Amino acid sequence: MQLPSMIPSASPLVSVIIPTFNHAHFLRAALDSVCKQTAPSWEAIVVNNFSTDETIALVQSYSEPRIRLINFENHGVIGAARNQGIAASKGRYIAFLDSDDVWFPEKLARSVAILERGFDLVCHGEYWLGRGNPRKVCYGPASHARFDALLFQGNYLSTSAVVVRKSVLDRCGGFSEKPAFITAEDFHLWMKLARDGARVFFLPEALGEYRINSGNQRKTVLRNMQAELALVEEFLSSVKSDSVLTRIRARRRRALAYYGAGRGLHATAKPAEALLWFAKAFLTFPLIPRLYVAAALSSFWFIKQAGRKTATAV
Repeated sequence: MQLPSMIPSASPLVSVIIPTFNHAHFLRAALDSVCKQTAPSWEAIVVNNFSTDETIALVQSYSEPRIRLINFENHGVIGAARNQGIAASKGRYIAFLDSDDVWFPEKLARSVAILERGFDLVCHGEYWLGRGNPRKVCYGPASHARFDALLFQGNYLSTSAVVVRKSVLDRCGGFSEKPAFITAEDFHLWMKLARDGARVFFLPEALGEYRINSGNQRKTVLRNMQAELALVEEFLSSVKSDSVLTRIRARRRRALAYYGAGRGLHATAKPAEALLWFAKAFLTFPLIPRLYVAAALSSFWFIKQAGRKTATAV
């Protein structure tokens, strides 16, 4: 159900897609950051997964006619919510903003200037918030946005930092809505765009803030890993070469997914489980130097935890 709203007669240059569920406490900051953009030609489409908090009232409190609200039940598939927003959009370019992230005022102006030069997708840097002091993270470089690099090395883009040409989204079919790719549907989209030859530009400057979700617990970490592995296997099937080198690179890629799970579990204070996934990564492909550093840190933490439990028991 789409709530009635006033829509400007002229088509906007950029459509901002904001999926949300029970994030009213964050959503105002996200919408305010869109309203403060120096580029005036935009619309914001909030795709609400029937939130039970104050989301609808919050959106309706804005007198800004460029903000629209769509209520859409996505059944846990955020890619479906984003696709709904894309289908309703009127802009030449599509920008994605998670409802707990924010942009700086020059974000759209700087991104559109790059796209107008003929690029299909631009991704800027961000400040990551949530674990200690804000940390500036820059994505890229452009060589890491090629199909082979994404497939064998991993994701180098951030959804809230991306603005993309709508026509290339339409050509590749938008986000996958397959349950197997939940939590990695954005990565899946970058893979499709790279396979289709999208021209990507990385801006080194930070033009937004990304909030690290403190709810990344064991179940989420493992689901992320499973989605990443499903994605890798799908795109590996499209690689024509079955050479020894390709098989080695595929083993290394799977090991990187296990390593990522170990890092995620370490970050959620589960060093013992982290060590199990580091061990699986080692058995799959042992030639990853950072694996040894991460395993050593988790081992130290595990021993420290065990020592505390022993002291408490005594």
